[in-house]
Amino acid sequence: MKLRVNSAVFFTALILGAVILAGCATKGMQRSEKTGTTMKTVEGDYQQAIEQLDTTKASLEDLVRPGQADVKKAFERYSDNVDKMETLWKRLSGHSDSMRAQGKEYFAEWQKQGNGYTNPEIQALSEQRRSDLSAIFAEISDASIGVKGAFKAYMSDITEIRTYLSTDLTPKGIEAITPVTQKAGKDGDELKHSIDPVLAAIGKAREEFALGGTR
Repeated sequence: MKLRVNSAVFFTALILGAVILAGCATKGMQRSEKTGTTMKTVEGDYQQAIEQLDTTKASLEDLVRPGQADVKKAFERYSDNVDKMETLWKRLSGHSDSMRAQGKEYFAEWQKQGNGYTNPEIQALSEQRRSDLSAIFAEISDASIGVKGAFKAYMSDITEIRTYLSTDLTPKGIEAITPVTQKAGKDGDELKHSIDPVLAAIGKAREEFALGGTR
């Protein structure tokens, strides 16, 4: 009788342990998928920002073009593009913060789980893989250092140009602000170039985080 009770306790503990381990594995995969999804979203936002930079630049050049027949309509198009850039900037900032937080949580939990291995070989493999992926993920933050400042400066340029022209949309007012608009165009091009390394880093990280057979 005692043997049966002990056997029942043993198998119950075995099943419970398997359930717990399966739960940890499922949560790990969910965190990995969530982080990968966020990276994909941020990547899409950056790609959209590059396209919007070109559109905004074109609308500003059209606005200050000599002989512009409908200045008011051209200003409205430019103003609308400034709003779109601002929306993208806010969205990118929020998603980037979320991606960093998820990455931090993901690797912290991975380290915690790795400390629970009893097989030293598996523990070493887990730690090495975690270290490698953590370094790849960190490349995104390193590449993003120049983007935030460049984006902020560009947004200041185009919003202040809009404010100026909203009160002086005269030929002389447009002529006076034209050198500043040209600088804003160059700042936008520099911002585009600063985004390229970030997209490369995100693409590399997404490849590493993708579950087998998925991209």
